[in-house]
Formats: sequence, structure tokens, C-alpha cells
Amino acid sequence: MSGRHWSEISRRLTDLGRDRRGNVTVLMAFMLPPLIGALALGFEVANWYLITRSMQNAADSAVVAAATNGGTSYVTEAKAVTAQYGFVDGTNNVTVSVTNTAACPAGGNTCYSVTITQPVPLFLAQVIGFRGNATLNSGPAQQLTAASGAQSSGQQLPLCLLALASSGAQGITTNGAPKANLAGCNVMSNTSADCHGHNLQADNGLAHSTDSGCGVNQISNVPTVTDPYAGLATHIPTNSCASYPQEPAKKKDPALPASNQWSGSKSLSGNVQVCGDLQLTGDVTIDAPSGAVLLIENGQLDTNGHTLSTTSGSALTVVFSGDASIGYTHAPTGGGTLDIAAPTSGTWKGVAIYQDPNLTSGVDISAAGNSPTWDITGLVYLPHSSVTFSGAVNKSSNGQSCFVMVVDNITINGTGSILSTGGCGAAGLNMPVGTVPGRGQLVN
Repeated sequence: MSGRHWSEISRRLTDLGRDRRGNVTVLMAFMLPPLIGALALGFEVANWYLITRSMQNAADSAVVAAATNGGTSYVTEAKAVTAQYGFVDGTNNVTVSVTNTAACPAGGNTCYSVTITQPVPLFLAQVIGFRGNATLNSGPAQQLTAASGAQSSGQQLPLCLLALASSGAQGITTNGAPKANLAGCNVMSNTSADCHGHNLQADNGLAHSTDSGCGVNQISNVPTVTDPYAGLATHIPTNSCASYPQEPAKKKDPALPASNQWSGSKSLSGNVQVCGDLQLTGDVTIDAPSGAVLLIENGQLDTNGHTLSTTSGSALTVVFSGDASIGYTHAPTGGGTLDIAAPTSGTWKGVAIYQDPNLTSGVDISAAGNSPTWDITGLVYLPHSSVTFSGAVNKSSNGQSCFVMVVDNITINGTGSILSTGGCGAAGLNMPVGTVPGRGQLVN
């Protein structure tokens, strides 16, 4: 090969070395996969963000609605709101969880919480090997979640009259009560309340269903109030009675034994059990400086026109218990006067009269506060009783100004008045509380 040819080859090799054309193609061949992966992941993440943002808006709105609702339908309320945002529980793999027992930032577990979850399939992100954190239709997916919490800003109102209405009856009824005076009291029915012709002068009338005419301020659709005193039944002393003498209904019936007939002064302490009816044959004054529980098993407390009272510094809780058999009366009767103060400390603090919640018959009272007359400091707990409320209930002669009554249902007559209010804290009684729902507030 001639020198000229070698020179030409050398020149061409030099030109090739200097030529940059095609370098970009090579570089792109190396860079294209990661670029495509980055773009794919970017599109996926942007889509996740948009979905999650919408989920968060739905959760925030739903939890506020649930906390504002405050009633038993709060779950339905919350899920209806998420559905308006397109997140329907059980549809398109969406799960909506709602609770009203979530932890609150300030402590306690009374906050509301809504959590929305939904897996979404992966598309371009698989190019770079991203497999997500879930599976959907046997394929890789990413689980998206949004959660929100709220608490109710509702107002809590202490109640001096609570109708549990566990029987389903209308809780509070009046048929014209022009002289009724429950000023300073708030009343509550776990069903409906209907007062014709007079608002009872109660500060607030609350009802889970409809409050019609009860209370100066009438509030419907209030959450039910759980019986706050049912648990005290576990502290009722054990029944050791062998028989239950009853007052004679006919002349030939045997008289009550002497142990079931009281008069004069009685020094009591601890648990004192009476089997069957207890009848006063004269005024009875109870001296119980350390407090006492008078347990009447399968019997009534027949004041028989007399007065049962506690001395200054003494405290008494009267408990009616026994069998729910027809034929026994488990209530105060007799047209006399009960002038008693409940203990201010201990297991039965604040409780003046307590009907065992297991009793469902023989518990009705036809004229509370009137026959017998009630001068009582503390709680009168009659959870399954239908009560006719007449006359005035005042504080005991030696107690604080506090009276609370819990019943199944109550009919209030024109003269029904509760005069002893405002001193339940000093009397040792934790009053039942009704909650008037307010707008829920986000807490996290």
C-alpha cells in the first residue's frame, strides 16, 4: 500500500475521532429508562396526591358532621358525607371507618375519628420496579389513607329530672301544669317530651326525640343519657331474708312482726336489712352519724302518715331490692313525710332512695312529693317506675339544697315543683348530664 493510501486512512481515522455526531443517541440510549421511570413515578405520585387530598377533605367534613350529630346515627352521618365526595364505603375498594371513642389530644377517648382507605393500581411506576404496598386484583397497588379527628363542642347541662324511658314510653308528659315550677332545673327525656299548656319553668327541656313545650328553652334530637347509677346495684348488700312479711290485706291476715314496725328514735350504722314491708307506727328519727343503708327486701316503706327523718349530721340511703314478682311493692307509700339527707361520701354518696334496677314490677309511684311528702336531699333513683309527680319536693331539714330524680317516665301535675336545687356538689351527688350538640371541631 502506497504512502498516499496510509495518509488517507490516517486522515479519516482522525476525522472519525473528532466527529461528535451520534453521541447524543448513545447517551439517550443509556438515559431513557431512568427518565421514563422518573416521569412515570412523578405522574403516579401526582395522582396519589390528588386522590389523597380529596380523601382528606372528605374525612375532615365527615368527622365534623359526626361530631356535630352527636347522636346514635353519627356513623351514617359521616359515611353520607364521604359518599358526597365520591368515597362510598364498600364501593370501588373504599373503606370508611368511623368511631366516637378515639383518643383526644387533651386526653380521654371521647373524640370522633373518620379514616378513609383505598388501594389504587400501579401503572407506569412499575417500569422502575416499584411494587407499591398493597395488592389489587392480583396486581401491585398503593394503599392511600386519610384520617381526621374532631370533638363535639356541645354544651353539657346538669339534670335534676331524667326520664330513662327504657320501656319505650314517652319520658315526660304534662296535661296542663300551670303551677309547675322547675326553675333552676334542666329536664331530659330519652324518648320524647310533651308538655301541654305550660313549660314547667324548667331552664332547659331536652329530648332525644321531640321536645314539645317542656322547658323555657326546648331542645330536640339530643343524644340519649346513659343511666349513670345502674352500677350501684353491685353494692346492694346480700339478701339474707328467709321470708317477707307483708302488711295485712284482710282482717284474718297476720300482723307485721314487731321488727317490721318502727317508731321513735333509731340508731343505725352500716347495712340494716328489713325483710318485707316496713311500717311506721309513729314518727321515726334516724341517728346515723356514720351513715347507714336501710335495705328493704321485697317490701314497701309505709310511712303510714308519720315522718321518717334523719337528725343533723346523720345520713341515710333507703334501698329497695328483692324479687321482681307481682305482689310485692318496692316503693315508699303511706301519705307521711320523708325528711332524709343522703350521705356526702362513700359508696352511696348523694343517694337518698334507690330502687334496684332489676326490679320491674311494684315500682310505680302515683304521687311523688305529695304522698308521702318528700323533703329529700339527694338522688331518688326509680329507673323502671312510672311516676306521677305532684306537690313540692324540698330539701331535707338537715341537708343541702339538692334533689335529682331518675325515672322511667313521669307525668307532672299542675302543682309539681322542685324547690331544692343548686347544692348537689356539696351534697356529694354527681348529677346526670345531658349534652346539647354543637358544631364539631377538628382536633387533628
